[in-house]
Amino acid sequence: MTTTVTTRPVTRVVTAQEASEGAGVRIRRSIGTPELDHLDPFLLLDEFKSDRPSDYVAGFPDHPHRGFETVTYMLAGSMEHQDHKGNRGHLVAGSVQWMTAGRGIIHSEMPRQDHGLMWGFQLWVNLPARDKMQAPRYQDIGPERIPEVDGGGGVRVRVIAGERDGVTGPVSGVATNPLYLDVRIPAGGSFEQALPAAHNAFTYVFEGEAALGAGPGADGRRVAAGQLAVLGEGERFAARAGSEGARLLLVAAATRREPVARYGPFVMNTQEELQKAFRDFQRGTFLD
Repeated sequence: MTTTVTTRPVTRVVTAQEASEGAGVRIRRSIGTPELDHLDPFLLLDEFKSDRPSDYVAGFPDHPHRGFETVTYMLAGSMEHQDHKGNRGHLVAGSVQWMTAGRGIIHSEMPRQDHGLMWGFQLWVNLPARDKMQAPRYQDIGPERIPEVDGGGGVRVRVIAGERDGVTGPVSGVATNPLYLDVRIPAGGSFEQALPAAHNAFTYVFEGEAALGAGPGADGRRVAAGQLAVLGEGERFAARAGSEGARLLLVAAATRREPVARYGPFVMNTQEELQKAFRDFQRGTFLD
């Protein structure tokens, strides 16, 4: 008996919107907007990219989080993370920081440069209700720890989380069992990746363009740099790069299927829990 493997179609394309975060950092947001509020369990995706110091030099001073995880992936530039637990991490090109805020953390992410290109991404991933009040945790992963595999035909894949061709990424112990790949496809090249059928998934193209969902009898849907594609049901992701090649993030994770109560830096399951998070922060009991 032959089992048919279904290629995930593109169900929606969202163009990233210009915005400002932190102390005035210019970003482009594709998840966490009126057009795409969230994609369970993903709450936010920002791309920050500028060679103008005024767009990033003020950084992200001390601010709190509760109830979710932040994932920062750097392509260029240098930033420093510090938090109230005493963690300090130096984010450089090719590095990743996976921070589990849990019951509460106060941290900062500040540039360690005053000129040149600053480029990277921040993703917010929801925590299941049972884990929202766990102790905070911080994974600081240097570029040398992120494996890069040959995807065939000139394709290169950096494995941040999950698995590709038997190679496992360094991020571990995450409740949503994520896949996080940085994929570079040469001009006219193709790429395929198995995906768990129960995971929600998206692709964010940040260089060139690609036809997503392309395969036998299907041309796919063209997605250009600065656009996010929400992927439908299936067990396989397929992409074919355009004439200039493409580079993209492929991200997937297990859904939570739980209510989301969200405001600013706090993400809980009920309005009562959300209000308590604000009261705890205001009363100075946030970190107890």
